[in-house]
Amino acid sequence: MFRNLSAGAIGVGGNLDELLAYAKVGGFEGLDLDIGQAQQRAAAGRLDGIIAAYQDLGLRMGGWGLPVDFRGAEEAFQEGLARLPELAAVAQQLGCTRVPTWILPFHEELTFEENYQRHRSRLQACAQVLSDHGCCLGLEFVGPKTMRQARRYEFICDMPGMLRLCDDIGTGNVGLLLDCWHWYTSHGTVDDITALRPEQVVYVHVNDAPAGVPVDEQVDNVRALPGETGVIDIKGFLCALQQIGYDGPVAPEPFSRKLGQMPPLEAVHITGAAMDRIWALAGL
Repeated sequence: MFRNLSAGAIGVGGNLDELLAYAKVGGFEGLDLDIGQAQQRAAAGRLDGIIAAYQDLGLRMGGWGLPVDFRGAEEAFQEGLARLPELAAVAQQLGCTRVPTWILPFHEELTFEENYQRHRSRLQACAQVLSDHGCCLGLEFVGPKTMRQARRYEFICDMPGMLRLCDDIGTGNVGLLLDCWHWYTSHGTVDDITALRPEQVVYVHVNDAPAGVPVDEQVDNVRALPGETGVIDIKGFLCALQQIGYDGPVAPEPFSRKLGQMPPLEAVHITGAAMDRIWALAGL
């Protein structure tokens, strides 16, 4: 496993060179790839420069978000799917092969089964393109009960349900984006993680939950830095991933308003320090 900066997850923006510098000074070991920027550099014949920029700073490539709208209208989905092969080819040349995305745990119009079949079909098409270019797709379940309340139709919201979808997609390159927040709010256990095979985990998010709030009352966008409150068993979570042999990126996603209001370098330093503390706590 390696500590990975997903800059947007802590409210930090910039071009690739700026983000690489932030990741390095923050003590991270990797940085997610902006696939749009990478594609632009590829068009200009500058892909080797991206590889060199990472290597010069001793950083690894994390992942790149699935750039396909599979949740809405068919036309938008097909447009995104048509662009995916070119982007996946760029990522393959760079050796950045982990592609995470998230799944809404409800739908206002589609029943569970209708929504399931739509996700299976559309994500299968995406996963096949990714497979053709040596990439794997990571699917994140969204756990909080508060996300599903008052919604017409509930959808997948825990690890067993998402693993079933991964298997049913059937392309052999689909696993989990495992977020400790959603693991906690879905009442997941350490044993759930140790039962996984390493290839079933594509990408990992870490964070913490506010203290004094019952688990079923936690609200998705109200979180804390990893290890900040101790509500989530981050040591058990990380040690379980280490036990199964997960070797990919671990990115903080605290959804912290105060981080977003800080100068970028300060936000990166504070987040990097939090990652160092949980790494030490888990003996990594």
